[in-house]
Amino acid sequence: MWGFSDIRHGSDQEEIHGRLVCEYDSDLSMRTVSTPSPALILLPRSSPGVLNGSSTSSSTFGMETIAMVHTPPTSLTHPQRSLRQPRDQQGAPIDILPDHAFLQIFTHLPTNQLCRCARVCRRWYNLAWDPHLWRTIRLTGDVLHVDRALRVLTRRLCQDTPNVCLTLETVVVSGCQRLTDRGLYTVAQCSPELRRLEVAGCYNVSNEAVFEVVSRCPNLEHLDVSGCSKVTCISLTRDVSFKLSPLHGQQISIRYLDMTDCFALEDEGLHTIAAHCTQLTHLYLRRCVRLTDEGLRFLVIYCPSVRELSVSDCRFISDFGLREIAKLEGRLRYLSIAHCGRITDVGVRYIAKYCKRLRYLNARGCEGLTDHGIEHLAKNCLKLKSLDIGKCPLVSDAGLEQLALNSFNLKRLSLKSCESITGRGLQVVAANCFDLQLLNVQDCDVPLEALRFVKRHCKRCIIEHTNPAFF
Repeated sequence: MWGFSDIRHGSDQEEIHGRLVCEYDSDLSMRTVSTPSPALILLPRSSPGVLNGSSTSSSTFGMETIAMVHTPPTSLTHPQRSLRQPRDQQGAPIDILPDHAFLQIFTHLPTNQLCRCARVCRRWYNLAWDPHLWRTIRLTGDVLHVDRALRVLTRRLCQDTPNVCLTLETVVVSGCQRLTDRGLYTVAQCSPELRRLEVAGCYNVSNEAVFEVVSRCPNLEHLDVSGCSKVTCISLTRDVSFKLSPLHGQQISIRYLDMTDCFALEDEGLHTIAAHCTQLTHLYLRRCVRLTDEGLRFLVIYCPSVRELSVSDCRFISDFGLREIAKLEGRLRYLSIAHCGRITDVGVRYIAKYCKRLRYLNARGCEGLTDHGIEHLAKNCLKLKSLDIGKCPLVSDAGLEQLALNSFNLKRLSLKSCESITGRGLQVVAANCFDLQLLNVQDCDVPLEALRFVKRHCKRCIIEHTNPAFF
C-alpha cells in the first residue's frame, strides 16, 4: 500500500517534472527565436498571419507563395496533458524510423516541401536543416516571392557559418518571373561554393546581377540565363577586374552557358563572353538574332574547347560563320544551325572536312542544303549518330543513298517535310542503317510499302509519320 508520504512524494515529483519540462521548452524557444526557419507555403488572402502559435514576420497576399518566418516547432506544448496521454497515442508510427532513413527521404523533396517538413516537430526541424540536404535550392512558380525566399533561406543556412553558405552548390529558380537582381545579389554574397545557377525565364535579371554572381562565385561552371532578355554579356565586375591581372581575369570557370532567347546579345557581347569564359565547352545561342559571323570568329579564337554549339535561328550566320566553326576541328561533337537561311553546301563542306568527330547535326530549314552537302557529310563524318535535315527541299533520294552507304552508326534521322524524298530512299536507309531508332517522315510523300519495309528491317525504330493507313 502507498502511504500518505509516498503519494505526496509522487505528486511532488510529477509537479517538479512538469515544471522542468515547461522551463526547458520555453528556454529552448527563447534560444531559437533569434534564428528563424523559413517555410514556403501557399496562403489565401483571408489566412491569418499566425502559424503553429508563432506570428509571422511577413504579411500574406492573395494566393501568393511567400517565405514565412517561424520558430522551431515545440513538441510539448502542454506538458501535463501529454504526460497523461496513453502510451499508444504519444507517437506516430513514422517516428520509429531512424534518422538516416528520414534523411534519405528528405533528399528527394523539393525545397518548399522540405521547409514544410521542418515545421512538423522539433526532430524533423533538426533533420530538415541537415547541411547535406541543402546542396541545392530549387524554387519554381511565377507567383513565388523568390527574392524574399532566397533571403530567408540563405540566412538560415548561414547560421553555423555567418554570412557564408558553404554547402550550397546549386540554385535553380527557372520560371520565377518575380526574381530580380536583389535575389541574385543575395545568392552571390552568401554562396562562394556555387557551381550551378539556372535562372531561365527570369526576364527581370540584368547584367549587373550576373556579373556579381560570376565575380563572387569562382567555382561556377553551369549558367543558364535563357530567356533573360536584359542579359547581353557575361563578365567580371569592374572592381574585381581591377584587382586581378589580365590573365587571371579571363579565367572564369564557366563551362556550360545557355543564352537562348537573349535577343539583345550582339557580337561585342559575345566577344566579351569568349574573352572571359575561355573554358567553355557547351554554348547555346538559339534565337540570338543579332549575332553575325564576326561573333563566331571571336568565339573560336578564345574558346577552342567548345564541344557543343547551337546558333539555331540566327539569321545572319552564313557559310563564313561555319568556316570559323570548322576551326574547332575534332573537338566539336554537337552543332545546330537550324533555320539559318544563309547556309549552303559550302559551309557544310567546311564542317564535314574538319569536324570529323561530329555526332549530331541539326540543319533543319537550311533550304540551301542539297545532296552534295549530304554526300560530303556522310563520307567524312563517319561517327554521325543524329541528323536533322527536315524542310530541306533540295535533299532527295540521292543524298539519302550516300548517307546510308557511309553512316552506319546513324540512330536518329529526321526528314520532316522533305518534298523530294520517296520510298526508294527510305528503303536504302533501312537496309543499311540497322541501328536506326527514330525516323521522322512527317509530311513526306512516301508510300505505305516503304514504311512497312523500314519497320521490318529496323525493328527498334520508332517511325513518326502522317500516313493514317500505317500503324
